[in-house]
Amino acid sequence: MAYKRILVPTDGTPLSLRAAKEAAVLAKDLNASITAIYVMAPFVQPMLLENAPLPAEAFDERAYRKAVEATARKALDKVRSAVGVDCEMLAVTDEQPWKGIVKAAQKCDLIVMASHGRTGISAVILGSETRKVLAHSTKPVMVCH
Repeated sequence: MAYKRILVPTDGTPLSLRAAKEAAVLAKDLNASITAIYVMAPFVQPMLLENAPLPAEAFDERAYRKAVEATARKALDKVRSAVGVDCEMLAVTDEQPWKGIVKAAQKCDLIVMASHGRTGISAVILGSETRKVLAHSTKPVMVCH
């Protein structure tokens, strides 16, 4: 089966951009398209604690969305620049980044993503979105280090 649509998750880090460059090489060889995805965390109303003042901005959902969307745009623009070709840009909201990636992958043939390669206790504590995508995706996943 030829891969025609490649999903490239990004968090804007240099490591995710290296994976995007690998995806671009593959896409060129296969004449495939690239869809870059950034998963935004949903707004969560802060909890009030006694004697713990919070700034008014902490309760402003519109300001939060504006800031998160700006961060997503920057990360996605970095991917567009890194791949050197036009690609679809997708910003989705999900509580778990891996879930947003797996959902978006339903319209793609392959996921190309980065992994920090954490092992041991750091992998347990920090978790790994890549591992979760590998565990839950029905699509093939190419992992770049």
